[in-house]
Amino acid sequence: MTPHQTLDFDSCYRAVSSRDTRFDGRFYTAVTSTGIYCRPICPARTPARKNVRFYRHAAAAEAAGFRPCRRCRPELSPGDPGWDVPADLVGRALRLIDDGVADEHGVAGLAGRLHVTERHLLRIFTTRLGAGPLAVARTRRLLLAKQLLTETGLPITDVAFAAGFGSVRQFNASMRDAYGFSPTDLRASAGRLAVAGPGGEVTLRLGYRGPYDVEAMFGFLAARAIPGVEDVTPDHYRRAVPGGLVTVTPAAGHLTLSVALEDTRHLARVVARCRRLFDLDADPDAIAEALGPTAIGRLVERRPGLRVPGAFDGFELAVRAVVGQQVSVPGARTLLGRIAARAGTTVPPPGDAHRTGTADDPPGDARQAGTTGDPPGDAHRTGTADDPPGDARQAGTTGDPPGDARRTGTADDPPGDARQAGTTGDSPGDARRTGTAGDPSGGGRPYLLFPTAEQLAEADLAGLGMTGRRVETLKTLAGLVAGGELDLDGGADPADTAARLMAVPGIGPWTTGYIVMRALRDPDAWPDKDLGLVRAMKALGISEEETERWRPWRAYAALHLWSSS
Repeated sequence: MTPHQTLDFDSCYRAVSSRDTRFDGRFYTAVTSTGIYCRPICPARTPARKNVRFYRHAAAAEAAGFRPCRRCRPELSPGDPGWDVPADLVGRALRLIDDGVADEHGVAGLAGRLHVTERHLLRIFTTRLGAGPLAVARTRRLLLAKQLLTETGLPITDVAFAAGFGSVRQFNASMRDAYGFSPTDLRASAGRLAVAGPGGEVTLRLGYRGPYDVEAMFGFLAARAIPGVEDVTPDHYRRAVPGGLVTVTPAAGHLTLSVALEDTRHLARVVARCRRLFDLDADPDAIAEALGPTAIGRLVERRPGLRVPGAFDGFELAVRAVVGQQVSVPGARTLLGRIAARAGTTVPPPGDAHRTGTADDPPGDARQAGTTGDPPGDAHRTGTADDPPGDARQAGTTGDPPGDARRTGTADDPPGDARQAGTTGDSPGDARRTGTAGDPSGGGRPYLLFPTAEQLAEADLAGLGMTGRRVETLKTLAGLVAGGELDLDGGADPADTAARLMAVPGIGPWTTGYIVMRALRDPDAWPDKDLGLVRAMKALGISEEETERWRPWRAYAALHLWSSS
């Protein structure tokens, strides 16, 4: 079932009758006799055919007057994978709505980001989803609010603003109008007390379609975690965000998101970005069905839950890709940590007034020994922000002279060759790496925000171990993003974005493909001439022509190949 297909009643009814998990999030079942709409997997008794209506999006069901089921909880449904196609206008619009663009700037601002007219956007939403952009944004707010009321003890006032409502009065009116009950009534029925978690922390469930390879995902992110910005182990992912801290942990059948924010109005954006980072809306069955009959079928069968790691921030991912050219994974991490220490922002824990400083100051008090780039409390690493960490735990740092005879290739070659400690294309936990996916990546609580495009464009990046050409590439990239000429967060057309990236000196096909794969979430992106992919395909006897058979899932094929060695 694709976004362009009309819902077939018989197929949908069979899915509902069998509670087929493959259809969860693809459509919603509304029951005229009860006025309720449900997920296809709802455990309630299957309604009679004459009483059933099917809707592509929850907003369409609510626009028709139906309320969400309290048993199956549509707010926990994974996103429709059919919209996870960057070239699709509705898909890009939905991602921007999840990021709060419609709430902050209205339909006019949303249409402007997509470079279409408001009229065209309304027409295509109504045709494809059965509801307009404002209705979709309203439903998103209501469902997030419903989840917060059900799963957390966050005060109702905070729930209203966290979900994106402009006032508590608007929140109460919207809940009564759409669902027929007040926020207080819903919380009482859920048995929740209005008590927030420790330190104002909010904990939510992030659903996905199984299978999901948690070990591979967390291993991939751990191997590439930026010191000070992220802390990743096999059982958690943690990063600093403006005004707080985000932690994601694996659980049975879902991921658990814990967020400590000074301003809960940013919560909806954090939830959406974490879903994209962990690729939670993918459809592993559809991917396996397409890739299974090809030359990598055995790899897919062996690890059916592999996902493509996304990005919490598109610009940050682009910087990672540029810095990762021609260097090992540990070396790229070292460089990125230096960049974050030099140009990023120190963030104190929410509500902690004792830790302050500028981007160049160390993020702590006398208890912290070391530099801005060191993990808090690590007394074993000393020196200035410009000194290479020099720790024996780090193999192959980017402190090596650029152009070292051990390294070959052009500026856009993928990082590393067979003589390095590992390449970006290596599978997580590869034995060739000195630092495995299970090693702590940050040594404690993250305390740095990765620099914004504006900050990086103005920063002095001399003395960090990068060539002048690499620095110039980063500066040009930052200037384009800061000036609004390049959108790396999913709103722009991917083909246009790729062309703009290719026009930047120092960015070629590999870097562009990697950015499009992870930042723009293109499931068909392919990092051309990646050394890890070239070696894996050669070892398996796969010709380059075979890659055409992997469309439109070449990004997932790349993950399987990277994980094959």
